[in-house]
Amino acid sequence: MAVSLLEREVSDLCLGKPALRSLSISATVADALSALKRFGDNYISVWSCTDHQPHPLVSADNIDPGFDECRCVGKVCMVDIICFLCKEQNLSNPGSALQASVSVLLPKAPGLVRHLEPNASLVEAIDLILEGAQNLVITLEIGAKNPRRYNSNLHNSRQYCWLTQEDIIRYLLNSIGLFCPTPINPINSLNTIDSENILAVHYDDPASFTLPFIARSLEMQTSVAIVDCGRKLIGEISPFTLNSFNEGVAAAIATLSAGDLMAYIDCGGPPEDLVQLVKERLQERNMEQAMEMLMGEEDTAGVSSEASFSSSDDEYGVLGRGSGRSGGCYSARLVRRSEAIVCYPWSSLVAVMVQALAHRVSYVWVVEDDGTLAGIVTFAGMLKVFRERLRTMA
Repeated sequence: MAVSLLEREVSDLCLGKPALRSLSISATVADALSALKRFGDNYISVWSCTDHQPHPLVSADNIDPGFDECRCVGKVCMVDIICFLCKEQNLSNPGSALQASVSVLLPKAPGLVRHLEPNASLVEAIDLILEGAQNLVITLEIGAKNPRRYNSNLHNSRQYCWLTQEDIIRYLLNSIGLFCPTPINPINSLNTIDSENILAVHYDDPASFTLPFIARSLEMQTSVAIVDCGRKLIGEISPFTLNSFNEGVAAAIATLSAGDLMAYIDCGGPPEDLVQLVKERLQERNMEQAMEMLMGEEDTAGVSSEASFSSSDDEYGVLGRGSGRSGGCYSARLVRRSEAIVCYPWSSLVAVMVQALAHRVSYVWVVEDDGTLAGIVTFAGMLKVFRERLRTMA
């Protein structure tokens, strides 16, 4: 069984996955916004070619060496657009900002998206993630399970899919018995708690202070913690939650406090008093176009639905009850509330894995008995433990 796991090809993890929808690097931010709304995808892939030719806007750092063909050079999501529009000059004139090249949304850090051959091993995939990759681009085998439905999804006459950290963690959980006793050990004994790379702001800080942290948390696939003066965890501002909103939430980020923003993005739609507060502050700053953008957000918000989890919140440590919210074009996305998912230093690795997968997040906050924030456990940290175990099994 151990040998079989080590030899498993990544194509086995891609069975039934849909083909990536894509944009050319020559597209605009408005094109990306339209595609995200139209398809309801969490991310849209961005490719280095226009009509299958390399595009001059693509940095050499974002293209794997040795490849001249069309390549996926990144991905964009609604949070990228929201952070872009939150810049003062863009919030004042969002219509003009949306005409910028989609390349302005791509992170400067190279290697977040990497291509990998379908016959590569599971170990190779894990190694790329530990090097910093978030998404692996895998060629799909064209057949009955993955028909060529969308010609626009073809690159180099092939279709591709994402392989994510979550996919690999879910696969490893299905083979968890092979790794015993490691998975039943507490996380504080496995050095999986990251107490250094914590992105946190105080409840009363302006929400605009969180912008660099939101962008960073998107790259790290984590979240921004909201803490009180005693560093007790109150909640979070999560890219996963923000990703369910339209671009109008940028106005709320620019005008509210971090604590108020947490309430604004909670399920069920923004509270009317906070919406009114945002409008008043936009009027004070003479931001009429931002006001129009906010009104568009209101038109698509407010449809709520209960998210289904495999375990109760009490069992798995949620600061408040979790539920889902969807609105307008975002009904296809799983949406969470702003309450943080937490575990404890003595929680077992497998329990934290199940907890993260149940809530569809790539991290879990670690708190002490009194609620003080102690650190964070990420999928990447979990994979590091399994990679070491696989090394001993080889």
